[in-house]
Amino acid sequence: MKNTETSVKIKEIRNRLGFSQEELAEKSGLSLRTIQRIENGETKPLGDSLKKISNALNVTPDELIDWAIQEDNVFLKILHLSSLTFLFFPLFGVLIPYFMWNSKKNKIKGINTLGAAILNFQLTWNLILFLGIILIAVYIIFFSKNPAIALIFVSSLRFMSYMYTINFLLIIFNSIRISNNKPVWYNTSVKFLKV
Repeated sequence: MKNTETSVKIKEIRNRLGFSQEELAEKSGLSLRTIQRIENGETKPLGDSLKKISNALNVTPDELIDWAIQEDNVFLKILHLSSLTFLFFPLFGVLIPYFMWNSKKNKIKGINTLGAAILNFQLTWNLILFLGIILIAVYIIFFSKNPAIALIFVSSLRFMSYMYTINFLLIIFNSIRISNNKPVWYNTSVKFLKV
């Protein structure tokens, strides 16, 4: 097997950081022989090994992988905008991006980070939306002086309007960030998926 782009990148970054192969082996928790085989292109780091090496070099796994990773900003924008399907039904904002992300996972630069960010936010948003509606109904039924169905409906509609507006604006805001090659901003979401 010849030297791959991954092996060259690992060696390049290791040298730039001033690490010896022994130091990289120690920092990554892999054997020296494994590091040597990877850098000589005898084997490709996959899964856990790739993660350990990328952590030791303080880079993302995407930055090291050499398979036909393309830069496809158009697909990233479409993937991100696909979460607008929540407008039709809230769970569509999770399902459609998930299937799109899964179809191109590890094949487009930055897609793993973006896909996880979108799905984490949409899952968090759905959770807050459904729990909020349930809590509004419970509060009105048990603690309101006038527990009317109309009050539950109106209060739920207000809450949904607020939640839909936030989701819509964040998707548009982050789509602009993607267009400008900036990372998406979804710091409010629970990390259900990790990259």
